Amino acid sequence: MTHSTQTKSYPIVEVIWIDAEEIGEIGWNDPSEIIADASADCPVVHSVGYVVFESDSHISLIRSWHMEGLSTVEKIPKGFIRSIKPL
Repeated sequence: MTHSTQTKSYPIVEVIWIDAEEIGEIGWNDPSEIIADASADCPVVHSVGYVVFESDSHISLIRSWHMEGLSTVEKIPKGFIRSIKPL
């Protein structure tokens, strides 16, 4: 079975998820800036791709493929996910 035949059977979805974030520079940071940034919401991410794996712990997407290979895999922890929408 070629990658293209295999990949075409994978569903395409949009996953909306909240990403973890580390704020600050290497070394010492201004306390007032760090505390202000600490209360800001974490970034909301929209990922679109082919679902190549899904379990209770995470979903794995690839974004592109060709006859001889697949792109990198993006693994998103289920606890970070807000919605999964089939496309």
